[in-house]
Amino acid sequence: MLPDDWHLTHDVDDLLARAGDFLRSRAALHNTPLTDLEKLRTSSGAAGRHAGTAVFGRLESEGVVRAVFYLTPPGRLGLTPLSAERTGTLAARLASLGHAPAHVIADHATAGAFAKSWQRHTGVPSVPFWRTHLYRLGTLIPPRPRPEGRGRRTAGADREQVVRWCREFCVDVGERHSLGLIDAGSFEDSRFGDRHFTFWETPDGTPVSMAASTAVVGGMVRVDPVYTPARFRGRGYAGAVTFEASRAAQAAGATDVVLFTDPDNATSNALYRRLGYVHVDDFAGYRFSYGGFSYGAPEGAG
Repeated sequence: MLPDDWHLTHDVDDLLARAGDFLRSRAALHNTPLTDLEKLRTSSGAAGRHAGTAVFGRLESEGVVRAVFYLTPPGRLGLTPLSAERTGTLAARLASLGHAPAHVIADHATAGAFAKSWQRHTGVPSVPFWRTHLYRLGTLIPPRPRPEGRGRRTAGADREQVVRWCREFCVDVGERHSLGLIDAGSFEDSRFGDRHFTFWETPDGTPVSMAASTAVVGGMVRVDPVYTPARFRGRGYAGAVTFEASRAAQAAGATDVVLFTDPDNATSNALYRRLGYVHVDDFAGYRFSYGGFSYGAPEGAG
């Protein structure tokens, strides 16, 4: 086998033509690459404008795709699972071409291995900034007890409420990038801009909780985020709206319905398990601290 079997391109359509079957073969595990690459392929906003300057790669051996990466402005590196040895090969290739990811997102083992490989090849250290559990829906189970009210897919008249709650969610979890876009009036360029939203409403029509979901990509839908304002928590609304969003995803044809959870939030993890979600893997993110190193971080990184 050649020492470097990574095939690089700037053409997202070329990558998907050659590696799409691989990504769809494990749609739950590959849910973030599937949605990120689809947004680059189809978006007319900031994501679409970045598509031409992004770098995409597939790892092949014996004519079979084994892994995929993508590096998009302002420096997001996404990876499918890789061995520690192969993260080293990729780090060496990216460094030799002058690329400088601001951060890496992948399954826990791959993200950690790449962070170590990047430091070994460039001297650039990293700090962990994100960790999460990935769950996949098995058999959907209605919440018990079910709160009074109903689920409703949002419409254009709900946009102000949706934007406000997405902003509140960002503040709650410290999601600075999307918060900045929302505050700049660029909600459509945030990661929420292409989502479908479901409200849970009380019998008098008051929205009390919200769940968003991606479009069906490769047979997969990701439910993200689920948000209930503090004043409405503890009443079963989050479970009810997640159930409705999950049922809508299945009705739309999704064979894999997934969501990410905060490992430190025992309440939400227990809630999703009661609805029929099953733990699949753990994911992590590492941010690179370039400082005075010669590998300069892309604009906006950090």
